[in-house]
Amino acid sequence: MTDALWTIGAGVAGLSVIALLGGILLQYASKGFSVDGNPLVNSIDALLPQTQCGQCGHPGCKPYAEAIAGGEPINRCPPGGQDTVDRLASLLGVDILPLDADDATTEQDLVAIIIEKDCIGCTKCIQACPVDAIVGAAKLMHTVIVDECTGCDLCVEPCPVDCIDMIPRPKSPDYWMPTRPNIISSDRCGQIGIQHG
Repeated sequence: MTDALWTIGAGVAGLSVIALLGGILLQYASKGFSVDGNPLVNSIDALLPQTQCGQCGHPGCKPYAEAIAGGEPINRCPPGGQDTVDRLASLLGVDILPLDADDATTEQDLVAIIIEKDCIGCTKCIQACPVDAIVGAAKLMHTVIVDECTGCDLCVEPCPVDCIDMIPRPKSPDYWMPTRPNIISSDRCGQIGIQHG
């Protein structure tokens, strides 16, 4: 009888150890091989411009990506433009749609500009900017970092003194040619008047 109890006890203990090790292994595997969210939503979100402007009818780019994954049209992102629609269509394997936006929005690439002499430093525009393109401090003048501004115009509405305008984005030159002296290295001495001795 005692031998039978020891055998049963050893079997129960052995199974308990195996179950414990299996549980630890499963716990590790669940963390090591977990997927953060829906991979399709993450891929769609990576193609969106991350302006968080809400012009698509959603509070940000991630909710719009989730809606697209659920079947909503891919052409409602004015800041992304037609290029984003084309990339989304390619990713999802669907037909390319024309951008669903105002003609004024799509024809011009706008940026915010603060009329600095009228700015009172209330910081309401800074709080409204989804991409942190406005710099300044309380009760001091603010300014817009043009390269960071997406033109979402979310900063215009909260401004109490109406000192923010939307203007066409300043165009940078397509190329830059350095100014070089007209010197050829083989004839350098002759060009600058140095005599060989």
